[in-house]
Parts: sequence; C-alpha cells; structure tokens
Amino acid sequence: MTQTTHKPVIGVIIGSNRTARIGAAVAAWAEGQLRRPEYDLQRIDLATIALPFLDEPEIPAHGHYQQPSTQAFASIIAGCDGFVLVFPQYNWGYPAVLKNALDTLYQEWQDKPVGTLIYGHHDIQADLAIRLVLAGLGMRQLATNVGLKLRPTTTRATVPTDFRPYAPLVQAMGQELALRLKHQ
Repeated sequence: MTQTTHKPVIGVIIGSNRTARIGAAVAAWAEGQLRRPEYDLQRIDLATIALPFLDEPEIPAHGHYQQPSTQAFASIIAGCDGFVLVFPQYNWGYPAVLKNALDTLYQEWQDKPVGTLIYGHHDIQADLAIRLVLAGLGMRQLATNVGLKLRPTTTRATVPTDFRPYAPLVQAMGQELALRLKHQ
C-alpha cells in the first residue's frame, strides 16, 4: 500500500494593494531566501484576491461563511500550514488590506506558525501592532521576524540588491518554519 505524505505549504502573503507598491518584488526576493525542501511556497497576493471589507453576516469565529469571496479565501488559507506576511509599514501600522484579510477568517489561522517580513523606513511600530492581532488569532509567531530598511532609492528593480544584507535573516526564518512544521 502506497502512503502519500502531505508536503507542508507556506503561504507568502503580500499585504499591500497599492498601485505603486514594491510588495511583489519583496515577496519574490523573500521566496528565494525562504525556499527549502521541507515545504512548498504559495504566493497569496491580497491585491488580486480583492476581499470585500468584512461583508459576512456572522462573526468569523463561527465559521459560517456565506460570501463566495470569503469561502474561496478560507479554502486558500486552510490549505496552508504556515505563513510569511510580507508588508510595508504604513503610519506606524500595517495596511488595511492585510488587517481585513486577517479579520475575515478565524479558525483557518489557528495554531499555524507565522513570520513577518516588514519593509519601510522603520518597522518596530508595525511589528508591535501586528503581534497583537496574530496572538488574538491564535497564530504561533516565529522568533525570527525581519525588518527590511528601505533606501531612498529602493525600487522594484533594486530590491534584490538593496535587501541582500538581510538574506541570512530571511533564510533563518525559513529554517525556523521548517523546524516548527516538523515539531507541530
């Protein structure tokens, strides 16, 4: 009898939907650092998912999703075994599109490891803000979370060069994800 094993999936969530964002470039660079044989990566771009803002008639904790957009998003998130949230710091916080995505679901986030990769000119405030929400959702935040400092000249094209010094930290995040998945 052949036994099939489930290879874990890490969802790399791009948590910005601004037109001029560099989030997709940051996520692509991060995926190159996170890639490991123990798991697969799945990019989840909140700009293309385009969730309505909290349009379910019941609270997410009940899990009675009625909107097709919520049901589809719940299926994507439930199919992931852990996450890396890639997002910019906005005004000492994080983007509303990311908050909406987190608040749209509940059970699908529970007890899954999550790391954050925050980019901007400073990141500590966004890190503090998101930690509270991730704890409220019952997620297991990694010890390795990375703050990427943007240069005044950083563009989509310069992301790989500008963020090269952070590569060992993102690789350590990937190693921690692999260990967490192995021991859950």
